[in-house]
Amino acid sequence: MGEFYEQTYNKLDFTMTSFKFGEYENCHFEACNFAGVALTDIRFISCSFTKCDWSNAKVLNTAFQEVLFKDCKILGVHFEDCKPFLLEMDFQHCIMHYASFYKLDLKASSFANCDLKEADFTGANLSKLELKNCDLLAAIFENTHLAGTDFRSAFQFQIDPERNNIKKAKFAKESLLGLLGKYEILVE
Repeated sequence: MGEFYEQTYNKLDFTMTSFKFGEYENCHFEACNFAGVALTDIRFISCSFTKCDWSNAKVLNTAFQEVLFKDCKILGVHFEDCKPFLLEMDFQHCIMHYASFYKLDLKASSFANCDLKEADFTGANLSKLELKNCDLLAAIFENTHLAGTDFRSAFQFQIDPERNNIKKAKFAKESLLGLLGKYEILVE
């Protein structure tokens, strides 16, 4: 297993060249293409990804510890396949349609200004997490732990309070309809 420390990777297309198996620590990836790439058993520690395409990348047994994704395209990635130990991912200004976080503990992670349309948070733990200015249109919340989660600047979400733990979660008055959708009531 290779070890890569404090390396910068710029504009590399890993769909055309192989991604080296190993541990990457304090590495920076800028404008790289990981679309559809199998990143099995890779370990990323204190790494950053800026303007990278991760669409449909495979992350089986991949570790993400203190990893930043900024301005990335992350469509359809099944993060539930990654290693949950010390999982910490920060997402800023990312497009994350169809991403899946099934049963993941995300309380050490963060989402800011992300487009999470149709993302799957089924069974995930988002306790005390802030979803800052995130678009959650058609995102799935089912048996999700949302205790203390901050939705005040999130929008377009539908959450069933009877099927999720929302104790002490924070919501803006304007978004309360996102909790009442199943009741088909009109609020004027």
